[in-house]
Amino acid sequence: MIVDNHYIACRYVASKYYSFVPEEIDIAIKDFQSILENHGYHSDGRMFFSILSDPTDEVMNAEIFLPIWEDHFTIQDKEQVNFHSYLLIKPMIMTRVIEDFDEQSQIKYWELIDYLQRNRLKQRTPIFVEFKNSHLGRKYIEMSVGF
Repeated sequence: MIVDNHYIACRYVASKYYSFVPEEIDIAIKDFQSILENHGYHSDGRMFFSILSDPTDEVMNAEIFLPIWEDHFTIQDKEQVNFHSYLLIKPMIMTRVIEDFDEQSQIKYWELIDYLQRNRLKQRTPIFVEFKNSHLGRKYIEMSVGF
């Protein structure tokens, strides 16, 4: 199921570009978290990323986003971390993956692209992937794209 009228909105977001094989995304996330922690910043627990490469590529290029509690940000340029005081991506369409994440993520990716094409919408952003937890503690993924 595709949901329209979706958006992503966050205050105080740090981001960093990474290249990795999809199975090693956790390594990239942990590296980014450690960079922020080493500089005294604290993630608010949310995390999402944008897929900047073709989903069939062996190596994924992505921008990882970590909202932080701090409203100021200063990190040396060598770390190549970006800061957004406010991030809003709107309008978007969204779908959810609630199980079998590896297989279903590929299927849902192409469902989003197909929906854009069928409705003659122009893709204006990369695909975004947000890791979430339900009020019962169940993990799921929201995949969305701006048009």
